[in-house]
Order: sequence, then C-alpha cells, then structure tokens
Amino acid sequence: MVFSKGIIYYTDNRLKEPIYSAVQKLLLESGLPIISISLKPIDFGENIVLDLEPGITTLNKQILAGLEASKTDIIFFCEHDVLYHKSHFDFIPEDTFYFNTNVWRWNYPLDHLITYDHLKSLSGLCAKRELLLDYYRKRVKLIEDNEWKDTSQEPRWSRSLGHEPKEGEEWKSEYPNIDIRHKGTITRRKCRLVDFKHPPMGWKEINIKDILGWNLNYLRI
Repeated sequence: MVFSKGIIYYTDNRLKEPIYSAVQKLLLESGLPIISISLKPIDFGENIVLDLEPGITTLNKQILAGLEASKTDIIFFCEHDVLYHKSHFDFIPEDTFYFNTNVWRWNYPLDHLITYDHLKSLSGLCAKRELLLDYYRKRVKLIEDNEWKDTSQEPRWSRSLGHEPKEGEEWKSEYPNIDIRHKGTITRRKCRLVDFKHPPMGWKEINIKDILGWNLNYLRI
C-alpha cells in the first residue's frame, strides 16, 4: 500500500534569522506538502493563522489545526528551529507514534554538537494522521477543561485518553536531524552533561564539521 506523506510546521513567529529561513528552505526541498500553523501570517506552505498568545496550550491547538487541515496519510511534525535531513522523510510508521532519535543538539552558535541514547522529542514525531487526530482532539479537549495532567510534550497514550499507558516507538533516519539549541528555545538548551540531573546514556560530542550527511553551508547559518 502506498501512503501519502505531509508536513505540519508550527511556529510562534518569534524565531530570528538566519535560522528561520534556513529551516524552511530545507523543508521545501523535501518535496512534501506543508501545512504551516503560525500566530501571524507567513508565506510558507498552506498557512493557518491562530490569533493566540504563544505557549504550550497554543502549541497543542496549532498542532490540531494542522492535522485537521492536512489530507495526507502520514504526518511529520516539523519545528521552526530544527534542520531536517531529507532521509528523515523516508520513514513509514505503523499504528503508533514514532520518534526519530537520530538527532544532534547544536549548542548554537558554537561549533559543538551533542547527542545521547533515546533522544525523543516532539520535533521528531511521525505517525499516521488518523491516529494523531484522535489523540490531539482528546488532548486539547482535556487541556481546555483543565483536566490535562501529563507534563510531557511528546504524545503517549494514557488512561485519561481512554487507553492503557503506552510510550511511542523509536526509529533512526539514515542521517541525523539537527536540533538548534539557541537562546530562544522554549525548553532548556541541555547541551552539557552538567545540565542533566541524571547523566544520559550514550553521551557523544562532536565538532560541527564532523557530522555526517550534511552540507556545511546549511550549518554555517
């Protein structure tokens, strides 16, 4: 069976250049249809504008709006400050949430990147659209009713959503994505071992020139 693929891209419109344009340029090179959900109008893909204040609740509503507007079978979540390698979009998920854990965090603007085992994040999520729609409709409803208790941003099934607790699966693309940890990130940068209460397994550090599968022109942004 052939599945159609698409991207939902969400932004709070606060990211500065040159990161903002570099990420969008790469996403256009994927050749996939893009639904962009922003808080101010942008010229990128099919744009949906939500007149809301930036925040976690707004982020979930942006995601749901993008899922409802999309018409493809498979959805890749894409964030405005992650450089996505073309191989990321080769993946075909089964019937659960999948996270691409082949990702390096760039301690921007230094030439320093780190990674570790099981580095799952919302920015690496891929799943079938109907599964995501069901999940995010329930999640946003619970948030609006002040009944959402889970502090994790990554989707996972829980009893509050009418399912037995279940984490998403992992996969690794052929080449890594690069999560740009800049001064404006919503979550902590966490690019040093001292940033972790419990040091993660599989810790690695490299210079930016040593990362595989990338044209350095994209990294010198």
